[in-house]
Amino acid sequence: MKKIIAITAATVAIAGCSNMSNTEQRTLSGASIGAVAGGVGAAIFHGNPIWGAVGGAAVGAASGYAYDAYKKNQASEYNAGYNAGKNSGN
Repeated sequence: MKKIIAITAATVAIAGCSNMSNTEQRTLSGASIGAVAGGVGAAIFHGNPIWGAVGGAAVGAASGYAYDAYKKNQASEYNAGYNAGKNSGN
């Protein structure tokens, strides 16, 4: 029964992300990874896992958002270079 609940929860979580923008997906991914890392780190070092997860989620969300800004800038620069090269051949 626990496996069925876990599989159902995972399926719902994944399906809920299908209509998110890239920014939302990257921010949520960063927050999720940060929450897990913070909670595990706090548990290993005898801290409060809840506060570790909260702190990790905040840092992870900020990191995910910064990564998204980097990827958008990278794509913008690529497109500008592509268009400049395309237009110079005319």
